[in-house]
Amino acid sequence: MAKVYENPLITRYASKEMAEIFSSDEKFKTWRKLWIALAESQKELGLEISDEQIDEMKKFCDNINYDVAIAREKETRHDVMSHVYAFGVQCPKAKPIIHLGATSAYVGDNTDIIIIKKAMTIIRKKTINLMNKLSKFAKEYKDLPTLGFTHFQPAQLTTVGKRATLWLMDLLMDFEDIENLLLNIKLRGVKGTTGTQASFLKLFDENHEKVKELDKLVAKKLGFDKTFPVTGQTYSRKLDYKVHSVLSGIAQSLHKMTNDIRLLQHLKEVEEPFEANQIGSSAMAYKRNPMRSERVASLARYVIASSMNTAMTTSTQWFERTLDDSANKRISIPEAFLAVDAILDICINISSGLVVYEKVIQQHVMNELPFMATENILMEAVKRGGDRQELHEKIRVHSMEAAKVVKQEGKANDLLIRIANDETFGLSKEDINNLTNPKLFIGRASEQVSEFIEAHIDPIIESNKELLGIEVDLKV
Repeated sequence: MAKVYENPLITRYASKEMAEIFSSDEKFKTWRKLWIALAESQKELGLEISDEQIDEMKKFCDNINYDVAIAREKETRHDVMSHVYAFGVQCPKAKPIIHLGATSAYVGDNTDIIIIKKAMTIIRKKTINLMNKLSKFAKEYKDLPTLGFTHFQPAQLTTVGKRATLWLMDLLMDFEDIENLLLNIKLRGVKGTTGTQASFLKLFDENHEKVKELDKLVAKKLGFDKTFPVTGQTYSRKLDYKVHSVLSGIAQSLHKMTNDIRLLQHLKEVEEPFEANQIGSSAMAYKRNPMRSERVASLARYVIASSMNTAMTTSTQWFERTLDDSANKRISIPEAFLAVDAILDICINISSGLVVYEKVIQQHVMNELPFMATENILMEAVKRGGDRQELHEKIRVHSMEAAKVVKQEGKANDLLIRIANDETFGLSKEDINNLTNPKLFIGRASEQVSEFIEAHIDPIIESNKELLGIEVDLKV
């Protein structure tokens, strides 16, 4: 076992795929790709850079001499210049033109944006997979009546599937935010020390058009069609806040969903997967705790709370640059992605194996439905010749007695039996059963499920079907 602190986001929760994106190796390889893209673009625009120099750089793009870089940083206390030096050791011919005209933010900031885009693409894929799982669940149970709750008090009926569309609606809004971010994300580009591009203007003999083209060429080589039109030394930290806001939105949605599942598990209506050898409690062997949903809530709360961090960083940047963002960014952005990656994995796992106890749901419905059905019963009895005022009073009295039986004696709700036995209503047990079919009380819930999924979810699933198929086996 390790004898120093290990981040549980890595060791317990997040996927290997996401952890690798935020690795040092990925970062430093991206730095080298940026230096290569810069040199290639400068050559294409007329600077004296040879193919031989660029080929030499490409040869060592993924083969980083970390020992040299680490030793150099102990001397210089500057990570970027240490890696420039190390790259130059491997590429003696290219050494004079590596990082030409650039500042540290050229590799640092552009790499951050490239990695954010890659990470958000993984989040997008997993969100689509979760939406697919939940849409199947919603369609399967779109017709199953269940108690709706307002204030966690029994309210009008809904269906199990309709409730799942509420979770899906939140995720759809999150997906739209992801799409908007990925559509509009910009590379910092080639902007120079304070964002004025002065060093590049000097390199290109005051040719403004070539400097503008350099910015576009580098972005294109790195897979971006836009750069920030203006920056200081760094890109606006508002981007980090926007990214964190999207992640916080997903965390909010999944916290709400798993809270609902925890409450439903308490009611014994719906249960998250529980494996054969899983232990719910070290003391109470019978327990089946909703540990997956609780883990989601725990990690989601961390992401939601930490979104304030990026807001504060954005608001406290001084002029063209200040360094009080750097150490913070190294932690806040990766950990938010790792945590959201984890909760998406957990929710995919949960939604793959949700257990619905239909008889318990039906029992809960029938405990409350008699009270909800009294208006229908009253109207039918009046249609058959009854006196509305007299019947209304009888229903009130019967309801009070039935409530007393439920609350004080702990027995089943017998309101319908009382009404059937009261000749004043002129209704048989069969008549009352027909009037109290739960499906008469779910409104358009079933249709809403079908219409919502067909119009809003299915098109997303269909256009991204090559991304489907994620099955999650949790580490713990």
